[in-house]
Amino acid sequence: MNKPEENNIDNLVYTQKERCRRCYTCVRECPAKAIRIVNGQAEVIQERCIACGNCVKVCSQNAKVFVKSIERVKQLLASEEKVAAIVAPSFPAEFMSLPRHQTFVGMVRGLSFDYVNEVAFGADLIAHKFKSLMEEGEIYKYISADCPAIVSFIEKYHPHLVQHLAPIASPMVATARVVREKYGEDVKIVFLGPCIAKKKESEEVDEVLTFRELREFFEQEIVTPGNTKPSGFDTPLSGKGAIFPVSRGLIQAVNIDDDIYKGDIIVAEGRQNFQEAIREFESGLIRQEHLELLCCEGCIMGAGMTSSVNRYAKRTFIKNYVKKKLEQTNKKNWKKDLDYYLQQLDLNFRFNENDQRMALPSRDDIIETLKKMGKHDPGDHLNCGACGYETCEEHAVAICKGLAETEMCLPYTIESLHESITKLNDSNQKLESTREALKQSEKLASMGQLSAGIAHELNNPLGVVIMYANILLDEASEDEEASEDLKLIAEQAERCKKIVGGLLNFARKNQIKPDELDTEELAKSSINAIIIPDNIKTEVQCKVKNKYAELDEEQMLQLLSNLCKNAIEAMPKGGNLTIRIEEEEENIVFFIEDTGEGIPKENLDKIFEPFFTTKGIGKGTGLGLATIYGIAKMHNGTITVDSNTDPEQGPTGTSFKVTIPRYAKANK
Repeated sequence: MNKPEENNIDNLVYTQKERCRRCYTCVRECPAKAIRIVNGQAEVIQERCIACGNCVKVCSQNAKVFVKSIERVKQLLASEEKVAAIVAPSFPAEFMSLPRHQTFVGMVRGLSFDYVNEVAFGADLIAHKFKSLMEEGEIYKYISADCPAIVSFIEKYHPHLVQHLAPIASPMVATARVVREKYGEDVKIVFLGPCIAKKKESEEVDEVLTFRELREFFEQEIVTPGNTKPSGFDTPLSGKGAIFPVSRGLIQAVNIDDDIYKGDIIVAEGRQNFQEAIREFESGLIRQEHLELLCCEGCIMGAGMTSSVNRYAKRTFIKNYVKKKLEQTNKKNWKKDLDYYLQQLDLNFRFNENDQRMALPSRDDIIETLKKMGKHDPGDHLNCGACGYETCEEHAVAICKGLAETEMCLPYTIESLHESITKLNDSNQKLESTREALKQSEKLASMGQLSAGIAHELNNPLGVVIMYANILLDEASEDEEASEDLKLIAEQAERCKKIVGGLLNFARKNQIKPDELDTEELAKSSINAIIIPDNIKTEVQCKVKNKYAELDEEQMLQLLSNLCKNAIEAMPKGGNLTIRIEEEEENIVFFIEDTGEGIPKENLDKIFEPFFTTKGIGKGTGLGLATIYGIAKMHNGTITVDSNTDPEQGPTGTSFKVTIPRYAKANK
C-alpha cells in the first residue's frame, strides 16, 4: 500500500513508489537509516523513523511525503470546541513576504481560531528551566530535549543516553500547558510550525500543521492579507524566546555564557554534526559539556518549511523580528508572566527507551557480502557514497541487515553492466557468425546437391571418352598426326575426371571411418606430407589435456594438408605456419594459422564455394576448400576463417578454425 490512510499518523512519512527513481538520496540523508530498499524502491521503516523529514526535503521527485492534518483541523474548527493556534517562533522565516507579524496573526485568526499564542513564550520558560538545571550541579551533564527528532533518535538508537536528556518539556508542550492553564483544560490546541516530527511528539497537542500545510490551508479557505484584519498575539507575549529557531537560540534566550573558554555548552546541528556530537558524548570525550542539538540546521530549515534554501536570509528575518519585538515588549509584564507560569506549571517531561538497534552481522557475513560486490580487499573499497552509505562496509552491513541491495553500489552496477554488454556483444558476434555459417551451409548444401547430380551424370560419358581415347591412343603409332590429339583428349578427360571427383567429395554423404587418433601426431603428419620452403617456419602447438579423438585419418590428413598447402602459397616471401590444437567442451579444435597476405574481406564468404579460386588459370580448380568443407561436415564439425589484409589493423595473415566432435557418436 503506497499511501496510508489520512488519519494514520503512525505511518507519518511514506513513499509514493510510482515516483521513486532509485537515486538513494533519502538513504544518504536519513540519520536513522530508516529507509529499506526493496527491488530498487525506497520504503520507510516506520518503527525506525524519527520523522526528521530529511528525506522529504531532499527528494527531488517528491516521492517522500508525510501525512497531512488539514482535514482534521477543519473538523476541530467546525466543532463547538474552543481552538487555540500556537505558532512556532520560526514563522517570520516562512512568511517573509508579509509586511509585519500582525498580518500573519490576522490571517491565522481568519481561519476561525479562537486564540493565537506564541510558542516563543514556551521557549522562554524552557530556556530558564534549562539554565536552572545547569546551575544545579556540574557533575551531571544534559542533552537538550526541545527537538523531537533528536529525542526520538536517542530513544531508538542510543537508549542508554535517555537519562541524559534534559527532563524538560519542549517549547511546544510548555506553550500547550500555558494555554490550558489560561483557557481551561477543554481547549483544543493546534501547533503551527516548521517540523514534521512535532506531529508525533506529544498527545498534549491535538493537531499539528506544518507551515507547508498552513499555506495550503490559507489557499483552500481563500485567506489573504487583503481580506483579514491585522492582529497581535494573545498574551502571554514572548521575550528572547523568539530567537529560539536559529542556531544557539537556547543559549541566547537566557544569556548563557557561550564563551569558548568559559562556556560548557556544545551546539551541534544538522544530520552529521548532531550524530558526531552524540557519539563523542557517548564515548566520554565531551561528557563534561552540555549538548544543544538540532536535527535540522536550525528550526528555520525544518522539513515543514516550504523552502530549504535562503538559510541566512531566514536567519536575518528572525533576527530583525526579535530585535523589533524586544524594543516594543513591556519587559515588566513579560517578567511577571514568566515568573507566574514558572511557578504554576509543571514543566517536567519524561522520556522512554525505544530500542530499535539491529544486531551487527558477523565479520564473515560482511566480508562475503563485500566480495559479492567485487570488493575483495580494502583497495577495492571506493567509499564513494553513491549507495547512500558513507563507506562500502556500512553498505555491506546494511545489506546483511536487509536494509539495502548490492545493486545500490554504483561501481559494482557499472562493472556488471559492462560485463553484461561485453557478454551481449560476444553473443551477438557468435549469433552473427552462426547466422552467416547457416547461410553458407544452406548455399553450399544446394550447390552440393547440384554438383552431385552433375558429377553422376558426367561420370558415365566421361568414362567412355577416356576409355576410347586410350584405345585409339594405343592403336595409333607415335608418328601419326592424330597421336598428339588423342593424348590431349585423354589428359583433359582425366582432368575432368578429377574435377568430377572433387565435386563428389564436396557433396558426398558417405560414412566416415573413425579411429582413435593422436591429434598432435596427425598435425605433424599433415605438415610432413607437403613440401615446406626454407623461408617458412612450422610449429605444432598442442594445448589439450587429452590429445585423442575419433577421426577419419585419411580425410583429416587431407583436410589439414590442404589448409597447410594453401597457407604456404599465401606466404611467397616466407613466414610462420602454426597448427594449434585446443579443446572446447566435447570438441577438438584445430587452428591453422599463417602470417601471409591474408584473404580480402570480399572473398571470405566465397572461399568454400566450388570453383571459386584466386589462383591463376590452370593453377587450381577451386575445389580444395570446398572439399575441406565437405570433410568437416562429414565429421559433424564446422570450419570458419578469420583473416586480416590491413597491416594498420594488426599483423596480416589467415586463421582457419576447424571444430570437430571428439567422439564420432553419430557415425558409430
